[in-house]
Amino acid sequence: MFARLAILLYAIVSYAVFTASFLYALGFVGNYVVPKSIDTSIDVGAPANLGEAIVVNLLLMSLFAIQHSVMARPAFKRWWAGSLPIACQRSTYVLLSSLILLLLFWQWRPIPAPIWQASGITAWLLTGVHWLGWLIVFASTCMIDHFDLFGLRQALFALRGADMPGQSFRTPLLYKIVRHPLMLGFLLAFWATPEMTAGHLLFAIANTAYILVALQFEERDLIAEFGATYQDYRRRVPMLLPRIFGAPR
Repeated sequence: MFARLAILLYAIVSYAVFTASFLYALGFVGNYVVPKSIDTSIDVGAPANLGEAIVVNLLLMSLFAIQHSVMARPAFKRWWAGSLPIACQRSTYVLLSSLILLLLFWQWRPIPAPIWQASGITAWLLTGVHWLGWLIVFASTCMIDHFDLFGLRQALFALRGADMPGQSFRTPLLYKIVRHPLMLGFLLAFWATPEMTAGHLLFAIANTAYILVALQFEERDLIAEFGATYQDYRRRVPMLLPRIFGAPR
């Protein structure tokens, strides 16, 4: 029972760190610097020359991309299954991802050169799309099981001494019109801004490229897991851009 309680506590701490990193991400990407004592966002922080800023920022984003992708692969999950309880694996993945995100926010080097600056109704519309993106991100996690995605459900089953039930293939709500609404939400949040700087553009381009590449590996894993069911889903539902008009494929 002590080990089971320790797994639950570990999952709760990991989720708390994730929550802190996610809330800070809202301010970081949107340039809402709160509290002022932190004083860092995508366009606010320690000054650096252009070369240093590009190299540091790309290294930070690459670190996150490598960790996030490698640890998500089935081969890696099988490799560490022998040394880490299954109930802890998702929480560990979430914890490491969150800590790397916090490192990125802390060490990010702004490149404040303006690319575009909107005003009036255009600025309001872009801000609205930005927050719609974050809303889609959060809602998407709840549609597929928020607590399973972030490791808490696994810890609760471990506390009860019960085995986790197998995953069934479901397409709730937004998943009926786009295969990866979570990633769509991130793209909207990253690109929709009334004030686009060179640093923000670098962030948006690099993360868009990572999302597009990572989804290819994720789709391959989903086909391996769900077979013809997922292949049929791919034929009917677009990956990122929902079809507003016309029948699905």
